[in-house]
Formats: sequence, C-alpha cells, structure tokens
Amino acid sequence: MQYVQEAFDTNWVAPLGPNVNEFEKELAAKVGSEHGAALVSGTAAIHLALKAVGVGEGDIVLCQSLTFSATANPIIYQNATPVFIDSDYETWNMCSKALETAFEKYGDKIKAVLVVHLYGLSADMDKIMEICNKYNVPVIEDAAESLGAYYKGKHTGSFGKFGVFSFNGNKIITTSGGGMLVSDDEEKIKKVRFWSTQSREAARHYQHSELGFNYRMSNVVAGIGRGQLKVLEERVDKKKYIFEYYKREIGQLEGVKFMPINDWNEPNYWLSVMTLKGEVRPLDVMEALEKENIESRPVWKPMHMQPFFAEYDYIGSDVSEKLFENGVCLPSDTKMTDEDLERICSIIKELWK
Repeated sequence: MQYVQEAFDTNWVAPLGPNVNEFEKELAAKVGSEHGAALVSGTAAIHLALKAVGVGEGDIVLCQSLTFSATANPIIYQNATPVFIDSDYETWNMCSKALETAFEKYGDKIKAVLVVHLYGLSADMDKIMEICNKYNVPVIEDAAESLGAYYKGKHTGSFGKFGVFSFNGNKIITTSGGGMLVSDDEEKIKKVRFWSTQSREAARHYQHSELGFNYRMSNVVAGIGRGQLKVLEERVDKKKYIFEYYKREIGQLEGVKFMPINDWNEPNYWLSVMTLKGEVRPLDVMEALEKENIESRPVWKPMHMQPFFAEYDYIGSDVSEKLFENGVCLPSDTKMTDEDLERICSIIKELWK
C-alpha cells in the first residue's frame, strides 16, 4: 500500500514512473539477471522475447508441450511454427533426448527454444543449455510459475538469453496482472521497453518507424509488485510446508506419487501436484473435493493435444500425456490453515477406504 500510495501522491499513475524502474531493478537482482522490462503479462514478455531473438515467419520454435497455452501462443503471434517437445518423468519438463531429436530433424530452421519450469520445478538446464549452445540457438525460459525456484543454486530464468516471469493473480506473488522479461543483454531489454511503449520514438511529434505494442506495466501495478517481492521467501516457505504436509498425509496411499524433487532442484512448490496409478482416478479426487466446495484441477493438457495446435509436429513419447491423464493439482494457497489441509487430506483418504 505504501508503494501504491506513493504512485498516487506523486501522480505517477501512467505506465511510467519510479515504481516501474525500481521493480525492474529489484526483480532482476532477485533472480540474478542484469536487466528487466516490466510488462503487462508473462505472455507479452514471451512475445517480445521471441521478437528480440529474431523469430519471424517460417521460423521454427521448439516449445515444451506440457504447459499452459500462454507459452505457445506468442509463437503464432510472430507467424512462426511451433514444434512441441515432450517432457521426462525426472523433471516433468522438456526432455533433452527429444530436444536433441528435434534439432537433428529441423536443423537450422530452428530459431529459438522455449523451455518451461512447470509448477515451480526446474527443467534440467545443464543438458538443455548444452544442446542449444551446440546448435547456437537461444533459449527463452518460461519461468512464469517458478519465481523463487533454483537449479543447482542458480535462479530459474537466468540461464537462457531471456527469462520470463508472471505476476498473474494465481502466481506465488501477484500484481493482479503483469509480467517481467529479464536478460543480461542491456540493448535487447532497451529495445523491448521501446516496443512495449508503441515503438514511440524520441521526437516532438508522434514518430513510429517500427511496429509497437501496448505492453508496458503501470506504475501502480509495479508498486504492488515491489511490496509483494518483499514476502517472496515467506510464500516459498509456506508453499513448501503445504507440499510436505500433503506428501506426509497422502503420499503413502496406494498409487500416489508426488511431483519430483531432485537433489539439484530447489523448487518454489507453486502448486502441489500428485499423480495416481490405480483404481482411484484424478476425476474421483476432483469430484470428491468439489462436493465440499474445494477446487482442484487437472495437470495442464499438453499443447500437442490441443485442437488449435493439433496440426503441428510433436517429438517425444507419451510422458506429457500420461502426466495429464494421471495428474491432480491440489489446493496450494498460502492462506490455507492446517485445518484446511487436514480437511482436504481426509476427503482424499476416504476414496481409498
């Protein structure tokens, strides 16, 4: 409230101002990047990242299939062609073997790789970066769900050419809506800021030599973000507590497995997700909770299974499909009490009796 009030007191309500500048610096520093561009959404950040690496008509972008459509949609905005890559069970994220196969198939037509850190779990970035560096193709990290997560001690979103974060209402911290693009490339970030403000040039009159976008974050929204950033570690701690509670209480039920936590992966536990193998199916769990007015959801339906993206190539086996078919995202809100968690677990346990 202090930062938001400051925006009104100083009359900086527009998509410019001290909060925007400071939020860019603070978020970039938090994730170990040199520069940030505050935008209206994570989707806008992916779009301008693709534009910044030169993706255009006829280019191929390799994109993780197990994700939300916001990862893939901007590829179409740029008139490029997505090729969807399967996940592996070790990380639930992009499979390095399938990625290598895609490079062998499409070669120099590939302009970028879009990897996702799903549910706050890091992809295996060493393997992915090694492959992409070998082919000299830039990596864009969709870290929308993984603010506060680390891979081998380094923050997700800081490995590739660009990292993308989202502050949508469901994220670990929120500005109600908003996103951030981070990079060590100062010139590219300056260009993204320029494009995001309608590509308006420094002239007395309105001068535009390039296509622009209305993608800049407002100073009020950025003020919310600055305040939220101060409680990020608390949120991660609570998310971890929720995950460990579920794992302790229902992880021993027959056929239940929880999302993989590897030695090298320090997740933010954004959502607690389990998979089921046996008589009790995901729909059984979701319906049992729904009867008690408790929301849960399926795992993301892979992009290659979506009607809109059905025409595009997919490389891999059936890992992402199996995770979708067998997965349940459990309530993971940081405001939940132990009583809430106990209630959820007791409802789920009843299904095994």
